[in-house]
Amino acid sequence: QDFTDRVIGQYYAYAVVGITLLAILIPLLFLGWDVQTTLYRAMTLMVVASPCALVISIPAALLSALASAARGGVLFKGGAHLEAAATVTVVAFDKTGTLTTGKPSVSEMRDWRLEIGQSESPISYLPSPVLALAAAIEQFSEHPLAEAIVQAAREQKLAIPAATDFSAMTGAGARAIINGVALRIGRPTLFAPLAPELARQVAEQEQQGRTVVLLGDEQPWGMIALADTLRPEAAATLAALRRNGVQRIVLLTGDNRHAAESLARTLGIDEVRAGLLPADKVTAVRELQERYGPVAMVGDGVNDAPALATARLGVAMGAAGTDVALESADLLLVADDLSKLPGALKLARRARRVVRQNLTFALGVIALLVAFSLAGEVPLPLGVVGHEGSTLLVVANGLRLLLGRLDS
Repeated sequence: QDFTDRVIGQYYAYAVVGITLLAILIPLLFLGWDVQTTLYRAMTLMVVASPCALVISIPAALLSALASAARGGVLFKGGAHLEAAATVTVVAFDKTGTLTTGKPSVSEMRDWRLEIGQSESPISYLPSPVLALAAAIEQFSEHPLAEAIVQAAREQKLAIPAATDFSAMTGAGARAIINGVALRIGRPTLFAPLAPELARQVAEQEQQGRTVVLLGDEQPWGMIALADTLRPEAAATLAALRRNGVQRIVLLTGDNRHAAESLARTLGIDEVRAGLLPADKVTAVRELQERYGPVAMVGDGVNDAPALATARLGVAMGAAGTDVALESADLLLVADDLSKLPGALKLARRARRVVRQNLTFALGVIALLVAFSLAGEVPLPLGVVGHEGSTLLVVANGLRLLLGRLDS
């Protein structure tokens, strides 16, 4: 549409005016036509060559598609993003909150302080349970895993101590000070290398598809394992994406590889990249676009925002998504219904076909009417009917996109 507006606004419209002036001057000066015949034919030529149908053919289709998508619970942030959706060949998904419900629960908790000999240290030992200390830090975070930890501590009616100086370690965890002790919580790599026995316990949980977070100071004090549930529509959504022309589906997650590969096997995902930081997700999206073509990145969290902005099409889960993810995305699944995504891509491809139909029809009618007009075979009333009729037809063809439902 940008290209069409620029070409028609800056070149085509001026060309029509110029040709009309030539159609007046040449017959009068060199062909000996009378003034009435010359002006009549020049006026007819100007009418039939006017680009109204061309100008309206694209916005009529795009606005109809945008309205249809919004009615179905999918919000495109503009026509350019609708056009981008029509080109997508690869879809990359975040895991937590995207393919899963984003409502994990604590499945197991282990306190390692006795095992690593910290129970007698008055400096590094805090009497609160590990889960309560974890909740003290995580209560300031918006991450789904953090919310699950806080919820578990409250369900067990644990006394959550006060924490100060909270700061997030993007893609890795968080830290805060509790009773003068600097604690951090996050992925196991924060405390690497782990003692063999502790590493064995972490691996055991990860092999069961669980996400493991560790809490401690310089050394890990304890482990919390969390399990998430798969979105019920996830498998059907991925199958629909393949039917609609998506060539490759990739999982990009900060979670551990065991959990990611377990999910990928369940859903039939083509490629898994696990243990990623936000910058790693950006790199992965760029690599996928260089190798396979335009990528749609689907995510919901702060960690996904850079990748959403980098992808050809950024897709955010509307209700569960963080503010920064919603701001970075080009398309919002308003009701957190992942099954709407294949229908949105299908609608975008259909809109592109309608735009091409409109442009082909509008150009064909203009070329035909101009040719007959130059030959003097088109009276002005017929030229008006042809010009306005073609405009109405391309609008009607675009309005067809309002019909039907946003299905896959």
